[in-house]
Amino acid sequence: MRLTPLPSTRRTYLHDSRAPRYSFTFALPLFVLYELLAAALSGASGGVRNGADVMIKAPFIALFGARGPLVFVAVLAGVVGVAVYRDVRKHGGIHGRMFIPMFAESLVLAVVFGTVVGAITTRLLGPMARLAMADQNLGAPATLMVSLGAGLYEELLFRVILVGALLWVGRTAFSWGPWASGLFATMAGAVIFSAFHYVGSYGDQFTMASFTFRTVAGLAFSGLYVLRGFGITAWTHALYDVLLLILRIG
Repeated sequence: MRLTPLPSTRRTYLHDSRAPRYSFTFALPLFVLYELLAAALSGASGGVRNGADVMIKAPFIALFGARGPLVFVAVLAGVVGVAVYRDVRKHGGIHGRMFIPMFAESLVLAVVFGTVVGAITTRLLGPMARLAMADQNLGAPATLMVSLGAGLYEELLFRVILVGALLWVGRTAFSWGPWASGLFATMAGAVIFSAFHYVGSYGDQFTMASFTFRTVAGLAFSGLYVLRGFGITAWTHALYDVLLLILRIG
C-alpha cells in the first residue's frame, strides 16, 4: 500500500488565509458591523464616520452625488466578488472552519501589537506616551464604530491601495527585490498613515508624540499586511482599536 504524506497544515493555513477567497470573506463581517453601527448612530454621532471611509467614497460622491456610496459598494462588491470567484475556481471552495484560527490569530496579534506598540512608544516618548495613545472622545458606541471602520477602510486604503502601490513602485520603478520593496512600502506607508490622522475637520491636533505612536502602529500594520494579507490585518487592526477602547473605558 502506498502512503501519501499529509500536507503541512501550517503551510496550508498560512497560504490559504492570505488567499482572496478567505481574506476578503473574513473581512465581510467588519463591513456589515461598521455600516450597521454607522447607520444606527448617524443621528447621535452627528454623522461621524471613519476618515478613510470618507476619503475612499469622496470621488464616488463627487461623480454620482447621493448615490455615490451605493455605487462604491457595488464596485467594491464586484471587484471582491470577481477575485473570490476566480480564487475559488482555481483552488477550491471555502471551508468555514478556516475562519476560527484566522480570528484567533487576529486576536492574539491585536494583543501582541498593543503590548509591543505601547512598549516601543513608551520607550521612545517616556511620560508623554500615555498622552500620545489617547484619542478623541467620541463616546463608546461611536468610537467602536470608528474602530471597526479603521480595521476595514484604513486597511483597504493604506495597506491594499497605498502599500500595494508602493510595493509596485519599489519593484517596477526601482527594480528592487521583494525585501527592499517590502521595507520601503512598510516605512513610507506607515508615515503617510500616521499623517492622515491630522487631515480634515475631524483630524486630531498634531503632536510629535501622537505622530510617533501612530507611525509605530503603522509600521506594525504595514508589515503585517505584507506578510499576512488583508483579512488578518483588517481584523487585527479592528480588534487592536477595540482593545484600546476597552482599556480607556476601564
